[in-house]
Amino acid sequence: MSKYFGTDGFRGEANIDLTVEHAFKIGRFLGWYFGQLRPCRVVIGKDTRRSSYMLEDALSAGLTASGADVFLLHVTTTPSVSYITRTDSFDCGIMISASHNPYYDNGIKLINMNGEKMEEEVINEVEKYLDGHIDEIPYAKREYIGRTVDYVTGRNRYIGYLITLAQHSYKGMKVGLDCANGSAWMIAKNIFETLGAETIVISNRPNGLNINERCGSTHIERLQEIVRENHLDVGFAFDGDADRCLAVDNKGNVVDGDLILYVYGTYMKEREKLNNNTIVTTIMSNLGLLKALDKADINYIKVPVGDKNVYDAMRNGGYVFGGEQSGHIIFSKYASSSDGILTAMKIMQVILDKKMPLSKLIEPVLIYPQVLKNARVIDRDKALLDEDIKAAIQKVEEKLGDSGRLLVRKSGTEPLIRIMVEAPTNEECEENVNLILDVLQQKNLLLEVK
Repeated sequence: MSKYFGTDGFRGEANIDLTVEHAFKIGRFLGWYFGQLRPCRVVIGKDTRRSSYMLEDALSAGLTASGADVFLLHVTTTPSVSYITRTDSFDCGIMISASHNPYYDNGIKLINMNGEKMEEEVINEVEKYLDGHIDEIPYAKREYIGRTVDYVTGRNRYIGYLITLAQHSYKGMKVGLDCANGSAWMIAKNIFETLGAETIVISNRPNGLNINERCGSTHIERLQEIVRENHLDVGFAFDGDADRCLAVDNKGNVVDGDLILYVYGTYMKEREKLNNNTIVTTIMSNLGLLKALDKADINYIKVPVGDKNVYDAMRNGGYVFGGEQSGHIIFSKYASSSDGILTAMKIMQVILDKKMPLSKLIEPVLIYPQVLKNARVIDRDKALLDEDIKAAIQKVEEKLGDSGRLLVRKSGTEPLIRIMVEAPTNEECEENVNLILDVLQQKNLLLEVK
């Protein structure tokens, strides 16, 4: 893994792990790197965090100082930056967001000209510059200094694009939307009401400090209550930058990314639209999904966690549909990245096409109980290489056998070890996760459990 950039960008606490100096230097390098043959054009979007404005200014200053023209989408979603970068022929796109993290964190996501996550070779060069391993690059002078341009029209064009993808009117449908006080706070309501839905929108009053605070896809309980109390047909919850979506069915039950993969994957298979009869999942996908796909005669491949890994596997294998349990869902026919609002629209399409409630569509999948705990440790590599930890992992795997599974992995975005167990009962899950945590504690490697 890179020093600064993880699986989803350069992320950390604003002005501690990720500073304005970092942002300025990233802008300086990208403006020079993509502008060596001609002045380059870069589009920037941001979420609603207070620090996003600061980082936007620093990135813009660095880019324009290197001669790049910067086009500002302002508060918008990550998928919209991806879409506009690709369709408007920008050299590079940048999204300022820490996704589902708390407000005091922030991040910088780099997007290539195809609307995909930036290539590792470019990120490696950025990191070399951040660490002073590349000679200082020249400043632009006189007429070659770049400028910033208000580009809100790009965001509006993205909204228009999504609306054109709807195959049904939503008239008569009652929909709940939880916008996480983040990037979707205006866009989601705009799209669903334009298509005719009656909406109840929550967590749509961002103040720079309340993004993801007890709301959105990581805290979906309030949306469940809203759906039940108001007898809504469906609810959708997004994360801070709206590249993820989880749903709530008409009975108030959570429909996670695995269930979404089943609902839309079987729908595609029925219509002979599922290329190679294969869905791309990750190692986090629930056993219940995999067993249900087996029954539906749908193939699947599992890749490491991260929507970049899902997209790469889809592109390399010619697959058109894939995603993560967390709600990153990719429809490669329509987008080159995961898109929460597009995911919600695709679920609406299945509900309306099949004239079935979401609760009925997910019935064939029996999700196994799953417990995931995040262990903040002194040293992730040391912990995972410890012989006693490895013995504990082996013991749990042997106990579970074919009736469950264990996954222990390093987080790609935080200094954590994630320990996940699936088993027939919650009690078995807790027992086996705690077995590993106890050994971490005994070895004085554990700082806290999140």
